[in-house]
This record gives sequence, structure tokens and C-alpha cells, in this order.
Amino acid sequence: MTLSQIENGMASSSDSSIEPALDLSIQPDEIVAFLKKNLQFQEVCQRILYQRIVDRAAQTQELVVMPEEIQAEAEQMRREMHLERAVDTIAWLKEQMISADDWEAGIYDRLLTEKLKQALFEPQVESFFVQNRLNFDQVLLYQIIVPYEEVARELFYQIEENEISFYEAAHDYDVDEERRRRCGYEGLLYRWSLKPAIATSVFGANLKEIIRPIQTEQGYHLLLVEDFVPAQLTSDVRQNILATLFNEWLTGELSYVLHQTENASPSI
Repeated sequence: MTLSQIENGMASSSDSSIEPALDLSIQPDEIVAFLKKNLQFQEVCQRILYQRIVDRAAQTQELVVMPEEIQAEAEQMRREMHLERAVDTIAWLKEQMISADDWEAGIYDRLLTEKLKQALFEPQVESFFVQNRLNFDQVLLYQIIVPYEEVARELFYQIEENEISFYEAAHDYDVDEERRRRCGYEGLLYRWSLKPAIATSVFGANLKEIIRPIQTEQGYHLLLVEDFVPAQLTSDVRQNILATLFNEWLTGELSYVLHQTENASPSI
């Protein structure tokens, strides 16, 4: 067999094994089917309905998003994503499989939602903060979680007797690898972010006091309070309150609309 015959045979063999090209086109019904199969359909529908509620309420409030506001937000996003050149932005849009109009429409929706949130609930922020001040107290907290009560009690007594430091115990025994690396450091936490039983013990403790083991579904907790930070109405807290009030309102509005729709449906 000549070299040319061998090469021709390899080529024909290779051609016969080539798989057909993958169809990259995606139809709308395929997207719906995928969302349903992956239990994401309800969430997406809910977000669409939320946007309709926002659009209707914003129209009632006569809120408007100006083109220059959209442009400013787009420029800010480009800086944050390091899309300094127009060609970089075009490439990014292509990766996202959207057009510039799609991107600006999304920015419009976000800005409109933010304007509505401010219009509806900014006047309520301070009163909400005053009524719920305790929830915004913060604690600088260290924590160890172990799976067994006996281990938790033994560690507690060893730390109490200065046989081992809290930080060493966290590094050696905590169930969470990341927290072991941080020697138990959890950070600055709001009271509302803690489980009620833990919050009560933590905010009733003294600084540097080791709190006796507390059981939750995660295991047995040993806690050390590094510092307390009294509640302050900072910009972060203000945004947190606005988000809480707005999300509660959205949920309530959607529930009301769904309830009205169910009642209006003819009985069979």
C-alpha cells in the first residue's frame, strides 16, 4: 500500500467519524421547558410579575428614568467591569447574548425599581429604625462549631482553664474549614442575623467571655464576644431597611393580585 493510499484511507475513516454540528439555536419553548425541568420557572415568573407591579406603581407615582441616568449607570458598570473601549463592551454584550437595547432596558428597570423604593419607603426608614433599633445592634464575634456535646464541653473547660486558647481550639476543631483558617472569626454581625437563642446569649455576655455550648441543627456552638457596636443608622443600614420594606411590599402586592385573580375565576 502506497503512502497516498494510507493517507486517503485515514482521511475517509476520519470523515466517517465526524459528528454532526451542534445546533446552537435556542427556541423560546426550549427555555421554558428547561426552566420547568430545573424548578426555576416559578421564580422567573414571579420576578416578571414583580416587575409588572413596579411598572404599574411607578406610573402611578409618575416616576421617570431619564436617558442620561441610564447612560451614567451604563458608564459606571463599564468602569466596574473594565470595559474601557467600545469594542470591549460590544464583545461583552455578545458573550451575554444580548443587544445594547436589552442592556439599557435592564438598567432602566433597575433604576425605576430604585426610584420607586425611595419614593415609597424613604420616609419610613427612620421610624422603622427606631422601632427595631435592637435588631441593628452589632457584635464582633468568634465562633467554634463542633458536632458533639462532649467535645464542646471539654473545649469549653479547657479554654476556661487556659489549657488552650479559643483561637487555637477553633483552628483545630471547628467543623468548617474556612472558619478554622480564620481561627473562629465570624466578623461584625447584626443581632437580626443570629438565631434567637444565640442572639440572647451573645448580647447578654461580657466582652471576652466564653459562652457555654449552645445546640442548634448545625451542632454545638462555642462563642466569644470581641466587641459590641451599638445600632447606628448608617447608609448600609438605611439600604437594608429600604430593601426589607420594599420586598415585604412587593410580596404583599403579588399575594393580593393572585388572591383577587383566584376569587375572580369562575367556579366550575
